[in-house]
Amino acid sequence: MKKCYYAKKCGGCAYIHEEYENQLIEKQKSVQALFPRTKVSPIVGMDNPYHYRHKVYATFGYKEDGLVHAGMYEENSHNLIFAKDCLIQHNIANHIIQTICDIANKLHIEPYNEDTQYGVLRHAYVRVSHATNKDLVVIVIGSKELPGSKTFVKELLEKEPRISSIVLNYNRKDTSLILGDTDKVLYGPGYITDTIHDIEFRISPKSFYQINPVQTEKLYSIAIELANLKKADNVLDACCGIGTISLCAAKSVNSVTGVEISKDAIKDAIYNAKKNHINNAYFYAGDAGEFIDSLIDKPDVVFLDPPRSGMSKQAIDALVRLKTSRIVYISCNPETQARDVKQLVKEGYRINKIVPVDLFPYTKHVETVVQLFRKTPDTHINLKINTNELDLTKAEAKATYHLTIRKSSDK
Repeated sequence: MKKCYYAKKCGGCAYIHEEYENQLIEKQKSVQALFPRTKVSPIVGMDNPYHYRHKVYATFGYKEDGLVHAGMYEENSHNLIFAKDCLIQHNIANHIIQTICDIANKLHIEPYNEDTQYGVLRHAYVRVSHATNKDLVVIVIGSKELPGSKTFVKELLEKEPRISSIVLNYNRKDTSLILGDTDKVLYGPGYITDTIHDIEFRISPKSFYQINPVQTEKLYSIAIELANLKKADNVLDACCGIGTISLCAAKSVNSVTGVEISKDAIKDAIYNAKKNHINNAYFYAGDAGEFIDSLIDKPDVVFLDPPRSGMSKQAIDALVRLKTSRIVYISCNPETQARDVKQLVKEGYRINKIVPVDLFPYTKHVETVVQLFRKTPDTHINLKINTNELDLTKAEAKATYHLTIRKSSDK
């Protein structure tokens, strides 16, 4: 087991001192506790649980040596912990962030100070591709411009040749959000591509894409398997993001419709469908609950993959009214998932299978897939009663209501 030098201050990895097998046992127990009436399947872990994060954020500040350094905030605080090598962040991302610090020091670019609201470099967001060997870098600044931006870009590309896109993001607001509303592409197309299940996906700075590509392949394989897809099926993918699940499922069904609140993500989803020559996938920007309520034709299967807050009450109510026969609910927060599933069960669904997938080793977080079927009668029994053979005298005598029996001989 590797040693983390920042564990005491950081607090981001609750299980950093635990052997990986013990982590999996604890996560299994936590999911089982949320679904006590259903036997949870064994958790799907990683072969190598280090440096799995392909999406990394860093914050800049001055260290005691007077130089610009990068790190992360201490848990539940705004105290900056300077760290060069995080054990769960991809090594390429760690290296790129250190290179940005070196260039900032060389060009005398100051870090942004949230207290005084003075300075330039605020955050960096690095997305490392898994399959294409191309990386995206977003530089977040708290000023109007990045001084010496051309020189900055030139030196960054010379030292980090894998970078295919550099985006400048403006965030001058007093907020805990990393990215601001405005972007400016400094180099490349402004996005990168990556591959899941042999499908290529465009990933823009503000689009959601899983941080752990190795486990994502497993996660989506499990979700699609639990959907019991048939060639004639019409599928709804609520909270579809850039269309990852939608497009992975499209080849197995008649059609897939995706809905997502983020317009940027929907643009990527439409592009991804065209890029991969998938003609039976359709994407719409909007609220999942409102979209489900507007459906005229009932889908055969619904995929749910909401943010940590879970599905809205409106969306759950709309699903209940929809009465689709199969739901596959994917979540990075089993607590809100259990809340939503409890409501679906109350309204006529049953849990058939639960599979946890560890996308976040050394943290308490776990991804969970729940397979739900709408309850239907198991059997129908047809009874034929010959009333000529029944003694109805006692029944008629004790009845407190008027009893009318039509005998089988009556026409």
